[in-house]
Amino acid sequence: MRNYSFVLSVLIIILLVACLLSVCIGAVKISASELWSIIAYRIGLSKEMSFTSQQEAVLITLRLPRVVLGALVGSTLAIAGAAIQGLFRNPLAEPGLIGISSGASFFAVLMIVLEARFFSFLTDAFGYYALSFAAFTGACITTFIVYNLAMRKGKADITTLLLVGIAINALAGSFTGLLTYIATDEQLRNITFWSLGSLGGANWKSVTGILPFVLIPLVALPLFSKSLNTLSLGESQAGHMGINVNLLKKIVIVLATLGVGASVAVSGMIGFIGLVIPHILRIAFTADNRLIVPGSALLGAAVLILSDLIARTLVAPAELPIGILTAIIGAPIFIYIIMAERRKRGFA
Repeated sequence: MRNYSFVLSVLIIILLVACLLSVCIGAVKISASELWSIIAYRIGLSKEMSFTSQQEAVLITLRLPRVVLGALVGSTLAIAGAAIQGLFRNPLAEPGLIGISSGASFFAVLMIVLEARFFSFLTDAFGYYALSFAAFTGACITTFIVYNLAMRKGKADITTLLLVGIAINALAGSFTGLLTYIATDEQLRNITFWSLGSLGGANWKSVTGILPFVLIPLVALPLFSKSLNTLSLGESQAGHMGINVNLLKKIVIVLATLGVGASVAVSGMIGFIGLVIPHILRIAFTADNRLIVPGSALLGAAVLILSDLIARTLVAPAELPIGILTAIIGAPIFIYIIMAERRKRGFA
């Protein structure tokens, strides 16, 4: 466990470096000394203003909320992916596999296309958060359907859960495609931007809106690391060792749905974070969930923050959708991981 503490400490340092780079680099450059000067001035430690008002406005209004949101979304997607992989005892599993992401996407597109006709009451009730509420509701509903269809004699069958998840994903994708077909040009632009993922709309309202929903899984999921380790021995063995397997399944799925649904609601579809990040830690260090689960949160946050930095600076002043960038980066890494596993097992 001492080695795990060292690894987690290194991951924390990587995350802090990623945050520092992201808040300093951009169209308006902010040096480390200017960053400290702004922070010291804002919290009352210094009255000296060795920075411009533009730098202060960019940091406080644009970059800090964007970095915080990126950290929350990245850590939540990664820790949910690690927990789902541990629960299913399948390294290819991820939250999207049980319908969380596709359900959120379908309901968000439903809101975009049919808002004026049927869902104006949601806009009246939730205002700025109406689309986020719709996406979060979709994630919860599809996960609820998948889980209940997988129930057998009061227990959730993992194999059935995966198969039903695949079917619900396909069904939600079909309805999303149908809505996209009937959408107007303006709605298509909104759908495209949302479905490709972005942190471009980050502000303190979106950060405070997502915070309660992601803090719960971020704090709670590491507490089940030992139980997930025991579950890797098999459900029967875990049951004999005192683990309530059915309750564990429910808790992990609910926490993953809560976090991923809220994350997708504010940032759109961002792929490969929940799938690849736990793999990287397994290959580099260990399969022990006591490291994988909390480590995934830290590394996922750092990777998404750095991906967002590249997305907003690579083709400046334009901005790449971050979902495209994570797919471009994540897919080759995932292929490499698969080939490395094949070589390790002697198939190559």
